[in-house]
Amino acid sequence: MLSRVAALAFAIILLRFAPPAAALDARAGRLELDPSKTLIEFELPGSLHTTHGNFKLKHGVIDADPATGVASGLIVIDAASGDSGIGARDQRMRASVLEADKYPEITFSPDHVTGRLEADGRFRAKLQGVLALHGNRHEVVLEVLGRLAGDKLVASSHFAIPYVDWGMKDPSLLFLKVDRQVNIDIATAGVVVARYIAR
Repeated sequence: MLSRVAALAFAIILLRFAPPAAALDARAGRLELDPSKTLIEFELPGSLHTTHGNFKLKHGVIDADPATGVASGLIVIDAASGDSGIGARDQRMRASVLEADKYPEITFSPDHVTGRLEADGRFRAKLQGVLALHGNRHEVVLEVLGRLAGDKLVASSHFAIPYVDWGMKDPSLLFLKVDRQVNIDIATAGVVVARYIAR
């Protein structure tokens, strides 16, 4: 499940170079994501209980040109890292739902962004890109909220993945039914680690 890692990461690039409450300037930027500062959580409601867990970011790099809205890069999540705290359930998720042996990575490739940075550092951005999950590619638009102070940023995003409609197995059992979509919450903090002037 692709955590709004992409959205959050891209917001760091996009908004780091924006003048307060104005259009983004022409500088482009590069961000390398820090896995230790990225939290990817999932929530799967069910008839008897709600399952909570998390996934781990492997690595990610995003390049962005705020002047044009064009983005590129790659965010990679370890599909086998899903952890809800119950070994048997997690093994079933990896083997039967995500098929992590066959599809070991969940990736997000950003291609466009829009957003605005306010005078107090708050921002709201929309990030468009391709989420590759379980062997299929899906166009998604993620909304990101956060705050920028100097070159430091904190951000969060929430979205849902209709995993059954996207071709994955419904893990419901006879008396234990779960929703056909999983909720994803991402939180991150970071800094821009490199920048360059677009030509």
